[in-house]
Amino acid sequence: MTIKNRIIFYSLLSGLFLISAACVQAQTDGENFRKVQQASPRVAAAQKKYTDSLKKYFDRKNLQYPSHDIYLRVFKNMNDLEIWARNDNKSEYRLVKTMHICASSGVLGPKRQKGDRQVPEGFYFINEFNTTSEYFLSLQVSYPNYSDSLLGNTTDLGGGVYFHGGCLTIGCMPMTNEGIMELYTLCLSAYMEGQEFIPVHIFPARLNRNGMSYLNREYGYDKAKQEFWAGLKASFDYFEKYHKLLPVMYTPDGKYTY
Repeated sequence: MTIKNRIIFYSLLSGLFLISAACVQAQTDGENFRKVQQASPRVAAAQKKYTDSLKKYFDRKNLQYPSHDIYLRVFKNMNDLEIWARNDNKSEYRLVKTMHICASSGVLGPKRQKGDRQVPEGFYFINEFNTTSEYFLSLQVSYPNYSDSLLGNTTDLGGGVYFHGGCLTIGCMPMTNEGIMELYTLCLSAYMEGQEFIPVHIFPARLNRNGMSYLNREYGYDKAKQEFWAGLKASFDYFEKYHKLLPVMYTPDGKYTY
């Protein structure tokens, strides 16, 4: 074997080893995650209380449960959290139910720095399942995203934005303890079914004619917010028409694009 061929051979072996190691690590992480969730009395209580009722909600919509494809949509002005689901990626999402976010802080508009008490606006996903939250159970939202990182006012954008229990907030989306038990059960079941990224889209309001009229009336003076909301509206309009999600993409300066 020539030196060149030997280098290629060992490079391929190295690549295969890294891929194999990554797969083993992912499997180990998945097993550890499952063990942590299954060992939690809070999770067990939530699943015992809400698995059957969630299945009934899904059955009424002719949807599979546990679902492997759910979508969460938040409207801050009404404190509404919509739960959508579908059976496969060729189908339209169907509204399963609307839940209530029981407290709020800040004003309408995106989160731009740590300590501003704002609930973010934009396109995120669930990236943590916390069984030992100070607020009973919690689901972390992936703030800051790429847009937030570029459009934020400081280098310290904050973080730790959650759906959680306890019904109090300084920038999260709190539920009652009963509410977070139900939502946690739903999201965990989808994650266990293979949905690694559960999308969470947070809007200031429904960006239909009435909603835009309200935002123009109340925040017409704020051109930065108006421009930002116009960037969210295309995705809102597409989903309203087709009940499918557009891929999330950004321009180099942090604006949403489609």
